[in-house]
Amino acid sequence: MRFATWESAGVVQAGVVSDAGLHALPEGRTIIDLVRSGLPAALAAGHAALANDPVSLESVRLLPPLEPPTVRDFVAFEEHVEGVVASVGDGGGVVPEWYEAPTFYFTNPYALVGAHDDVAVPPGSQVLDFELEVAAVVGLDGTSLSPDQARDHVFGYTILNDWSARDLQRREMKVTLGPAKGKDFASTLGPWLVTADELAPFHDADGFLELEMSVSVNGTLIGRDLLSNMGWPFEDLLSYASRGTWIRAGDVLGSGTCGNGGCLAELWGRRGEQDPPPLRPGDIVEMTVEGIGTIRNRIVPGVELPPVRPARPRSRRRERA
Repeated sequence: MRFATWESAGVVQAGVVSDAGLHALPEGRTIIDLVRSGLPAALAAGHAALANDPVSLESVRLLPPLEPPTVRDFVAFEEHVEGVVASVGDGGGVVPEWYEAPTFYFTNPYALVGAHDDVAVPPGSQVLDFELEVAAVVGLDGTSLSPDQARDHVFGYTILNDWSARDLQRREMKVTLGPAKGKDFASTLGPWLVTADELAPFHDADGFLELEMSVSVNGTLIGRDLLSNMGWPFEDLLSYASRGTWIRAGDVLGSGTCGNGGCLAELWGRRGEQDPPPLRPGDIVEMTVEGIGTIRNRIVPGVELPPVRPARPRSRRRERA
C-alpha cells in the first residue's frame, strides 16, 4: 500500500494512493499516526480509506509523506564513496573504516520538501548537487536490535534526494565535523510511503532490495544503479542505528547515494572536472525508483544573505585585563 500527505486549498490531508487517485483518511489522522499504529493496523486503515471518493493527484500539492522525528542518512554505496572522496574530500579511495560498520549523520527533519516542490539554492553556494537515495521508515520502537529483529521494524520505503551544497560541505568537513549547512537546506522525501510488504518481492537471496534507480537533469539521464548494490541491507542500517540507543516509529534512515552517477560529485571526482556542471536555477531534477515512484524538483534562486563573519583573532590570555 502507498500512503501520501497532500495540501489542497490550504488544507492538509493524509491518505492512500490508488490508480484512481488519493483517498483521504479520517480528518486529523496523519501518516505518522498510521506508522506508530503498526503495519497491520495501518493497512486496515488504508483499506477502509479506499472506500472514500478519490481526489486526483494533479489537483493537489504532494507534501513529504510524513513528518519524521529524526532523519539519519547513511553512506552505504562503495562506488559513491570512491568518486565523492576525490571530489569533496582530500585524496581518493575508500578508507578502511568505511568497511567496518555503516556510517551516518543526522540531517534536518525541518528541511524536508515535497515530491514536486521547488528547491532554492542555499545562501552562499555556487556548487549545488543532488543525491539519489531510498529511505526506510521505522515502524516500531526498538533498541540494540539484531539485524534479524530490525527487519521486522521496517514500515516502508520512500525516495530521498539529499540535496548538497558541495562548496559549503567541503569547507565544513575540513574541520572534521559535519556536513552541516552543506546539507540541511533541503531534502526531498516522496512521492509517497510504500509499505514494506509491497516491495517484498524485490528482495534478492541476500536480503537486499533489487530496485532500479535513475536520475536525470533536464531530461538527460545522469545516473542509474540498483539499490541492491548497497554494502549493507536496510536491516543492518536499522540495527546499527539502534546500538546502545533507541530508534522510534517514524524515524527515517537514508541509504546514502547510489553509485554510477547517483550524484554529480561522484562524476566530478572520477572525471577530474565539473562535468556535468553544478545545478543552476531552472534545472529540473527527476528521480525514479522502481516500485516506489518518481520525484521531480525545479531549482530556483535562493535568498541573498550577507557573508558569514569569520572568527575574531584571539589572544591566549588567561586572565581579565
